[in-house]
Amino acid sequence: MKFLITGGGTGGHITPALAIAREIKNNIKDADILYVGTEKGLESELVPREGFKFESIRVKGFRRKISLDTLKSLKELLLGLNDARKIVKKFKPDIVIGTGGYVCGPMVLVASLKNIPTMIHEQNALPGVTNRILSKFVDKIAASFEDSKKYFKNESKVVVTGNPIREEFIKINKDKAYNKTSKDKNKDFILVLGGSGGQRSLNNAMLDFIDRNLYNSNIKILHVTGKSHYNNFIKKLKEKGISKLNDNIEVVPYFYEMASGLKNADIVITSAGAITLAEVTAVGVPTILVPKSYTAENHQEHNARALEKKGASKVILEKDLNGKILDKNIKELLKDKQKLKEMSKASNKLARIDSTERIFCIIKKLINNNN
Repeated sequence: MKFLITGGGTGGHITPALAIAREIKNNIKDADILYVGTEKGLESELVPREGFKFESIRVKGFRRKISLDTLKSLKELLLGLNDARKIVKKFKPDIVIGTGGYVCGPMVLVASLKNIPTMIHEQNALPGVTNRILSKFVDKIAASFEDSKKYFKNESKVVVTGNPIREEFIKINKDKAYNKTSKDKNKDFILVLGGSGGQRSLNNAMLDFIDRNLYNSNIKILHVTGKSHYNNFIKKLKEKGISKLNDNIEVVPYFYEMASGLKNADIVITSAGAITLAEVTAVGVPTILVPKSYTAENHQEHNARALEKKGASKVILEKDLNGKILDKNIKELLKDKQKLKEMSKASNKLARIDSTERIFCIIKKLINNNN
């Protein structure tokens, strides 16, 4: 049986695509899986590393304003459609699954027009432009948020599955997690991260927050700056006169034991990427969310508001964020342990830890219905 999976551009599209690919492989040992992305996208590096076959097509995103670049994008789209047609003709997939990004457009559209079963997965509460267009052609839409249903004209196609996440976020043991994060059980543990690449606004606010809490022995702070921001963050700390951090504060460029960190955290301060939110809800941790304002169609704020509406998070917009406001919100929550418990329960209720299984069930039904 042949499965064609496509999605790219950012980790938010690639991570669920790879999770779906692994789920297919775990259930169908002789599954023939082909991943289609772009040559220069992050997927061209990550997918072969995971052991899946990879092919690329030509495609380019469209700018909002009409320009010479629009004509170039249109030309690339036509070339991409031709590339997609050739791949579909050669590979002959039984189903095509798209997880977002411009590369999905040509691949899913060509498959749909050839009456091959198609499905898209939408990670965000506010669906991306490509997926909204493709929703008119595909057989099924796997959504991660209940809120996203209203953005698709044909709601009968939509199944709320959640976002696929790594197993360790579901199976993490709290005692082992303590050892990996060196957490003092007598201190409130605050984990701060601006997504995998970091977040400038959150880093700037943390400079002041760290300054305010340098000698606060009641809390333990782990701040993950993002690799590209780390050196500048340390430089700015020194400019504030902070050349050495106390034991209660740790600043790192990247944190590899994220499942352990989330499991131990009393509060997580983070941006509102879809995969990050899937992970925090799987663990059931209270959050202060700072959605990145420059994301496409401001989709991170829609993600964050979906959690806030259910009582799992407090949202601070980037335009309102500074060290004083962050300090105030964190300390108010830490004083109200009952509120934190309620937020934790609300967070956990939003978790969908069986999302890959749900998606695989949709895939099986589509293939069976076509046979």
